[in-house]
Amino acid sequence: MPGIDETLDFHPLRIAVLTVSDTRNEETDTSGRLLADRLTAAGHTLAAKRITKDDVEAIRACVREWVADDAVDIILSTGGTGFMPRDVTPEAVRPLLKREMDGFSIVFHQASLGTVGVSTLQSRAFAGQIEDTFIFCLPGSTGACRDGWDLVLSLELDSRYRPCSIAGLIPRLRDVCP
Repeated sequence: MPGIDETLDFHPLRIAVLTVSDTRNEETDTSGRLLADRLTAAGHTLAAKRITKDDVEAIRACVREWVADDAVDIILSTGGTGFMPRDVTPEAVRPLLKREMDGFSIVFHQASLGTVGVSTLQSRAFAGQIEDTFIFCLPGSTGACRDGWDLVLSLELDSRYRPCSIAGLIPRLRDVCP
């Protein structure tokens, strides 16, 4: 049966949070703050946090910087995944991916279907791998980030989750997380 195996050691991940928005600042960034709060409460390390404009090159620059930083294992982005003209997170990030995690979008949409109904169709949430760094791109609403963390990422990013978690795919943890 899938779940957290309490007999195993927890291995914290170093996670960066990127908010993509033309209107949010540190004070009004409820989605980025929720993700930062949730990941630290779970025992992970907030490696970095930033807000960038809905601009392809600005998003790519930040993502590339964090991918090159050995202190970042995972990137969580929030915002820019909808259908408004300025929503360009998928267009910015997808060309950087060496692999896309197709299942993330499916599981995220299944989880959010229960909270927002068919409105989940308006999200282009996705995930993948850039070099050895994983990136999860969530919608910008605080509710979507709550669903994404509480119903999907909290388990996927926990090294004790069985039958497997993403922690075993992180280079520094490959030998300690089956």
